[in-house]
Amino acid sequence: MHLSMHNWMRQEPIETTIARLAKYGYKSIEISGEPEKYDAKHVRGLLDHYGLDCWGAVTLMVDKRNMQSADEAMRASSVQYVKDCIQMVSDLGGQILTYVPGTVGKVVPDSTPENEWQWLVEGTKEIYDFAEQKGIRVGVEPLNRFESYLITRAEQALALCDAVGPNLGVVLDAFHVNIEESNIYDAFRLVGDKLVDVHVAENNRMPAGHGDYDWNEFVGVLREIGYDGALTAEFVAPVDRTPANKYPNALETNFDNLEIDEEQLKFIIDHGSSILTEEYYDWLVKENSDTLLPLTK
Repeated sequence: MHLSMHNWMRQEPIETTIARLAKYGYKSIEISGEPEKYDAKHVRGLLDHYGLDCWGAVTLMVDKRNMQSADEAMRASSVQYVKDCIQMVSDLGGQILTYVPGTVGKVVPDSTPENEWQWLVEGTKEIYDFAEQKGIRVGVEPLNRFESYLITRAEQALALCDAVGPNLGVVLDAFHVNIEESNIYDAFRLVGDKLVDVHVAENNRMPAGHGDYDWNEFVGVLREIGYDGALTAEFVAPVDRTPANKYPNALETNFDNLEIDEEQLKFIIDHGSSILTEEYYDWLVKENSDTLLPLTK
């Protein structure tokens, strides 16, 4: 196993992100699903310089991206978006794509369960065929009930795998399974060798070491099922605006050196966070590494 990390949680130059990951012992990046933003040759050069790999990417299912939408045009554009993310992973020499089917935060269905399942299966088959051509393993990520309504548990993701193809896998996130699964570790055991990627954050979505997870036990279960991929950090630190705030340096007020996209900022805020300071974010990245890096060896 090795440490990886998403980068959608803080809008900053990719050069800054990759240098930080290298500094704290991460071995790869699971890059934000923004194919139009990254020049593959430039990013690969940065990764090579710092001795890192691209593990893969994660789809950012913001407004107007929804594989189970009643709008046929939206479904078609969502399929193309996911294909573009797969192409980006291929161009970066990556291995996997974390695939979130529905718009994050949408909890009201568009149609009947039968219709939405059919639309999802049809679109996912098209994505799957493209990924197979590119040699990229796609994993379906269940979210929690407050962020989605169709795929929220491991067994539901496995049902989609059964309907689509043998190489479609599952991505499990420690934060989401803590909400939705009756037994966290049994969910990982159920997925077994279909586990494509693991997203790590505490029960409170802070970095590892700042919640109630027993990470020795967690990693032990992953070894038990033969998982040898990435532990991909996806903490989303909340910003405390009350006098109880333990981290007064958390909230960024100077945006001069940040690449802030309005839609991405909304995505971060909708996840209960905000723009964090360099000092605070750097500390979070280090804390996660300090907790998990020794367990990967």
